[in-house]
Amino acid sequence: SRLRQEDYAPRIVEHPSDLIVSKGEPATLNCKAEGRPTPTVEWYKDGERVETDRDNPRSHRMLLPSGSLFFLRIVHGRRSKPDEGSYVCVARNYLGEAVSHNASLEVA
Repeated sequence: SRLRQEDYAPRIVEHPSDLIVSKGEPATLNCKAEGRPTPTVEWYKDGERVETDRDNPRSHRMLLPSGSLFFLRIVHGRRSKPDEGSYVCVARNYLGEAVSHNASLEVA
């Protein structure tokens, strides 16, 4: 596929911001990217790719069409704190990738 004049590498136009959420509550980490072709968005928490409903339909984390990450409810236990951490979103297309600022999600 030839590089088309109007194609451009992704850029993040809305970055996620730090959140403090109560256990069991819903939460959204915003991310909006533009690019042509439309970039795919993936989320990483503490450097690991975040599994969303696209990977596992039973996941409590949903990747919204905008690229934002929506938590149906924040999961937080004494032993496991799967949602707490530092998140970035990464937008990619064939011309490159863009990484958002870090956003921390803390459970109140």
